[in-house]
Amino acid sequence: MGSKASKQDIPKWRRSTGTLLLFILPFFILLFVFKILPIFLNFYYSLFEMDLVKTTGFVGFENYKTLFNDPHFYRVIRNTFQYLLYVGPVNVVFGFLLALLLNTKLKGRIIARTAVFMPYVLMITVIGIVWRWLLDGQHGLINQILGMVGIGPINWLTQESTAMLGVAIASIWWTIGYNMIIYLAALQDIPKDLLEAASIDGAGPLRKLFSITIPLVKNTTFFVVITTVIYSMQMFGQVYVMTGGGPNYSTLSFVQYLYIKGFREFKLGYASTIGVMLFLIILVLSAIVFLLFMDRDKTKKLAKGKGDE
Repeated sequence: MGSKASKQDIPKWRRSTGTLLLFILPFFILLFVFKILPIFLNFYYSLFEMDLVKTTGFVGFENYKTLFNDPHFYRVIRNTFQYLLYVGPVNVVFGFLLALLLNTKLKGRIIARTAVFMPYVLMITVIGIVWRWLLDGQHGLINQILGMVGIGPINWLTQESTAMLGVAIASIWWTIGYNMIIYLAALQDIPKDLLEAASIDGAGPLRKLFSITIPLVKNTTFFVVITTVIYSMQMFGQVYVMTGGGPNYSTLSFVQYLYIKGFREFKLGYASTIGVMLFLIILVLSAIVFLLFMDRDKTKKLAKGKGDE
């Protein structure tokens, strides 16, 4: 009787909250074990000199000093940001434009959406092999098409000036469909009544685009930009398959350099240091993107609040 009465005394919202926490607890356990804990362990391991078998000793920030004096580290930073500049704007802008086009009542738009998104479901290994053949300097299809208009041949993946561009082209073809689908969902969520009212008021397509559509998909744009930045900084598979980091380290990426130091040279402490630097750079870039997309009113309120303090 007492236990039954005590259960009845528990508010319904508290029982519902407990049930909810019970269901989401496995997710948070996996998140902690496979995401959060490795971040802290990475910081910890970067302070040691270690290999796959043993830890030779605590070295403090010596790995960081070595990294900052490593010329390959600065080459990796330049390569990664070059890749981001190639891929980022194209993926965001053309992903949005493709979504606008395929959101209209065009014949075959379902087939077109599927065709654009389909590369994203393929493994990066398949993408790399296909585009390595397409961009082949002698027998590649791209050079054959360019030769028809009197251009080429271009050694896309074997010369420093074009190798990163070739990797970026393959990556754009692979990932732009994902951004298109995200934007398409956002466009379909815009109230049609709002667009119809703007048309009645005499607003043209461009006015509706810049005054209604783009502002209403701002949060989606933030998501697309932040994920594009993060994924671009973590590129690995396409470089590993297409160029191996060459020629002359011109496509060597952060994650590939980490892989080389950790699993080829077995310098796990040094590899952890590279991982820490990658984490910090991504954190800074994410903060910049967040500030750029933060509402100006909120920014003013935050600034005013700090000023009052």
